[in-house]
Amino acid sequence: MRWLALILCATPALACEDPICEVPEGSLRFTRRVDFSDLPSSYGIGRNLDGLVVGDGVQFGEHFLGQGVEISTGHDRLSGRPTAPLTLVAGAAGANLGTLNLWGDNIVQGMGPKGFPDAGAVGEGAIAVLFDEDQPALALDVRGGEGGTVTFSFYRRDGAPILRMVRHVDRDTGTIHVVRQGLVPDIAGFSVENQDPEGLGIDNLQFLFEELMGRLGSARTRG
Repeated sequence: MRWLALILCATPALACEDPICEVPEGSLRFTRRVDFSDLPSSYGIGRNLDGLVVGDGVQFGEHFLGQGVEISTGHDRLSGRPTAPLTLVAGAAGANLGTLNLWGDNIVQGMGPKGFPDAGAVGEGAIAVLFDEDQPALALDVRGGEGGTVTFSFYRRDGAPILRMVRHVDRDTGTIHVVRQGLVPDIAGFSVENQDPEGLGIDNLQFLFEELMGRLGSARTRG
């Protein structure tokens, strides 16, 4: 793979010292993008998705085996370390995942504790993502948001945590572009949780890293 030749030159370009760094949009190039356009969807509360969602090289569920799901805040909150090997688990029927047509694009969102078809469940559940192959970098759009927060937790194949990253979410779309320090290909999966009044969804997951595009510039992590 082309990233092997870039491991030594990429490390000095990252300004942060964390295991995973955020980098500017356009500084990474990938060969695969999952945009959920092939899933059934609708406006309003959208469509319910029970069970695991299988994509090309990646799967989506609610949490990982070994984790608990706390619901006291009205949003899903994951706790505990995943067991080895990293294994995806779907949520209960009606409280797993869903799709929503948002401004003409399909997004996937987690169904919160109230469960489908309650509008209060839409976007308030957790989303867990498991790659078929370990990754050194990825990009993801976060859709929605009303001034809350989104939390990303990255894991290795043995369930060991790599980094927990918390970001503030403004209205509409935010994009996260992250790269592993040294381009180490050990991101087996990650989870997305939020504490946002209106909930959040995800779109345009990019992975299978191909190359760095010019200077990475400053990078940062929060959390």
